[in-house]
Amino acid sequence: MTLSPLLSLLFYFHFFRSVLSLSSDGLALLSLKSSVDQNAGTAAFADWDDGDSTPCRWSGISCANISDEPHVVGIALAGKSLRGYIPSELGSLRYLRRLNLHDNAFYGFIPVNLFNATALHSLFLHRNNLSGPFPSSLCTIPRLENLDISGNSFSGEIPQQLNNCKNLQRLILARNNFSGDIPTSVWPELQNLVELDLSANDLEGSIPEEIGELKSLAGTLNLSFNHLSGKIPKSLGKLPSTVSFDLSNNNLTGQIPETGSFSNQGPTAFLNNPSLCGIPLRKPCSNSNSGSVNSTGSNREPGSNKGLSPGLIIIISVGDAVGVALVGLVIVYIYWKKKDYHNSNIYNDEKGKSINMCDGNGFPCMNGGFLMSEDDDEVEGDGGLVSIDKGFSFELDELLRASAYVLGKSGLGIVYKVVLGNGMPVAVRRLGEGGDERYKEFAAEVMAIGKVKHPNIVRLRAFYWAHDEKLLISDFINNGNLANALRG
Repeated sequence: MTLSPLLSLLFYFHFFRSVLSLSSDGLALLSLKSSVDQNAGTAAFADWDDGDSTPCRWSGISCANISDEPHVVGIALAGKSLRGYIPSELGSLRYLRRLNLHDNAFYGFIPVNLFNATALHSLFLHRNNLSGPFPSSLCTIPRLENLDISGNSFSGEIPQQLNNCKNLQRLILARNNFSGDIPTSVWPELQNLVELDLSANDLEGSIPEEIGELKSLAGTLNLSFNHLSGKIPKSLGKLPSTVSFDLSNNNLTGQIPETGSFSNQGPTAFLNNPSLCGIPLRKPCSNSNSGSVNSTGSNREPGSNKGLSPGLIIIISVGDAVGVALVGLVIVYIYWKKKDYHNSNIYNDEKGKSINMCDGNGFPCMNGGFLMSEDDDEVEGDGGLVSIDKGFSFELDELLRASAYVLGKSGLGIVYKVVLGNGMPVAVRRLGEGGDERYKEFAAEVMAIGKVKHPNIVRLRAFYWAHDEKLLISDFINNGNLANALRG
């Protein structure tokens, strides 16, 4: 009668001894293993042995030595067909930085205790079956930079508490059931945000003006496939030129603004907004006010407001463009004449070498260094990349490694489209060989052109000079060439 309890005691003693040999991080991970349907997750956890002293060799787990002890810093179990819930015990992993469980079948809420893992900077839970409201306490994680919970079934409003995620860089909430208005006071606080995707939800109301204050945006602003209405705020034109809009498939109305970064957007950014008009859609905005006052001050009769003929509009547009160009040339010419070259801070290089053509994409390879001091009047080396706009900077090596292809050729040289490492496109004009201009003279002329700022003139951002080769780097405008624009 006493043998059975003794055997049970020995069994439990052996079991707990093996479990207690495992670190606390390993015990927290075993809760994830037990929360998953074992029929689907057997392969993913095949080497998760509770007899190990540390989980650092388990599949999908990465560790780092912190205070001379190994701790779990990453969980990567994406695309493993795991079905279950996310256990709250994962919040005890105090050094966890990346949690990657996307492309599985996790369901239920995101546990609040998960946010006790205050070292988290990347949370990837997209394409699961998670539901519930947006976890407003998520921003208690101080270092959170990347949040992607797209492709789930989250619902409710996007909370104002999102403005507490000060370090957030990527916010991806697409393909959920979020509803209500887009919050307004959130965006001025997110000064590190580079990508925002709220597409394919049930959001309504107008686009907040405050989104235009996201000066750090460099990738995508995607608000498509919602129920947004009202006019497109002109403040979005203040966003960097590298930002790609997608405002399609909404109920937006009125004219598409034409200033700032709007000039870089193609028609696909505004499609399927029936009451939207403007140049990108090639849909003129008609004046429906039949009682408007004509140029003589009298009221027009109904039906007499026919507007300008298409031919006259084209002539006026061409004349305006030519006039702007002439004014710009006059300004530059006067500036050149008055420029004191000898007092400029631009340096001369008589020893530059020609730029060879790289094999592959046909873009010039620029060899050599760029050494310059405040006391030297000569540039030592084979040429240099000089930034005109201080807010627009990149390394010469980055330009050389970038993908490029030829846009066209003219008497002024070859023009390339070059996509930099951060996804930003620029136009590079290669002026070719020849020319006896000294570096100081050439640079002074280019710097003068770079100071000309007008919404209808492409901004010059940087230049490269060598004795036999010259490059001009400017903004890339992706809406076709000037000839097509003038001819319709």
